[in-house]
Amino acid sequence: MNLGEAAFAVAQLHYRHAAMNSGKSTMVLQYRHTYAACGRRGLLMTRLDRAGTGIVSSRIGLAADALEIGADTDLTDLVLQRPEPRVDHVIVDEAQFLSPEQVDQLATLVDDHNIDVFTFGLLSDFRGLQFPGSARLVVLADVVEALQVYPMCWCGQPARMNARVVSGEMVRDGDTVVLGDTGADVGYVVLCRRHHCAGQPFAPLAAAA
Repeated sequence: MNLGEAAFAVAQLHYRHAAMNSGKSTMVLQYRHTYAACGRRGLLMTRLDRAGTGIVSSRIGLAADALEIGADTDLTDLVLQRPEPRVDHVIVDEAQFLSPEQVDQLATLVDDHNIDVFTFGLLSDFRGLQFPGSARLVVLADVVEALQVYPMCWCGQPARMNARVVSGEMVRDGDTVVLGDTGADVGYVVLCRRHHCAGQPFAPLAAAA
């Protein structure tokens, strides 16, 4: 290895995961701001963000335009064929919705083109099962970290599980992906493992006096 090679920074694939309502998308936007402030050229992407229109948005009101990744998008081509100057990093929100093949394409950007890739997403769906994209990221990523901001289950324990609630009842079947923020009949809550397994999305009502 010569001195030039020794000084060459090696890119990495990162995966940071958290349950819903943990500030994941807010951190995505913070990464984007911080790296831009350092003069780095980045590309922000999302897959099926709650806005559904190629925007990374957080529940505290922050938002930024992003490239929307389609189900068949080749991420290697998407990054390398852009007309702008070469980017040195890519940030992907909602990475759980990527296909395993798209995760492999992100790894190619890292290994063959020395582009840092930072992905953020949920580790598991409302059934407690890993998304295929998340499972592949856990295998391939150089850095896998849980965000150290845990929302609370109704019992007061850290909540790491996502649950879907339909008309007040927790459900374990249905489509994995529901676009956009949900309405009155369908919603999500975060639970500890115990109450997710028990199917208790809310605190028991106090006994009538």
